[in-house]
Amino acid sequence: MPVNRRTLLLSTLCTSLVSNAFAATSAQHPENFSRFFSEADATGTIVVKDARRTREVTFVHDASRAERRYTPASTFKIPHSLFALDAGVLQDEFQQIPWDGLKRAPEAWNADQDLRSAMRNSTVWVYERFAQQIGMDREMAYLRRINYGNAVVTGAKPFWVEGELAISASEQVAFLSSLYRNQLPFALNHQRLVKDVMIMEAGKDWILRGKTGWSGKIGWWVGWVEWPSGPVFFALNIDTPNRLGDLSKRIDITKRILRSIDALPRG
Repeated sequence: MPVNRRTLLLSTLCTSLVSNAFAATSAQHPENFSRFFSEADATGTIVVKDARRTREVTFVHDASRAERRYTPASTFKIPHSLFALDAGVLQDEFQQIPWDGLKRAPEAWNADQDLRSAMRNSTVWVYERFAQQIGMDREMAYLRRINYGNAVVTGAKPFWVEGELAISASEQVAFLSSLYRNQLPFALNHQRLVKDVMIMEAGKDWILRGKTGWSGKIGWWVGWVEWPSGPVFFALNIDTPNRLGDLSKRIDITKRILRSIDALPRG
């Protein structure tokens, strides 16, 4: 079968990325990823695991930071939703979670919620209520069961923002990979439901699932892009010294990186 120019160029690119130094682990540290952080004036890390090929390839910017644990902030809503479903405090995506009447910012929080809106709006009070209903002992047991970061629930509340719970970008990708493959120790329908409420964007042949997070100091965006040829997982965290002024950088940097490896459509 003749090989067209595009196929040849892609083959050459893939070959050049897989250097002998990283052949055993398929871990790559592409220098071009650095410019996306530099151009955004951001300090952080990203782990991208491209599973579209026969052999998975992992790209890492700032490998040392990728292994450093930080508070997961609202990215914890992904496993926390699974905990709530498994514990029976949440039945399905249709169950209404009544607002307590306390005014909070943002305005979207000041209404009854369901799982889909709580995930979309990152409604903290919903998950604080889940934590109260689940109880700290069961929270700890769930964290240990899925090997989530340091699996610690002590400290200030909410423990996934103000407490001592912490996870690395590399561990986030490992967790997401298990969720994508329905390999977590939870009911299949619960895993599928959580993945469904994670959808942020979609095209004709791709789906982007993800969740942002912010502790006040560290900004996260984690998730994956599904293609017919397989998924591309990602986990980014950055410092946010300018606080709200830095938050848009989480998605901007990640999308530019994903487009640079054709994991998201360009344009």
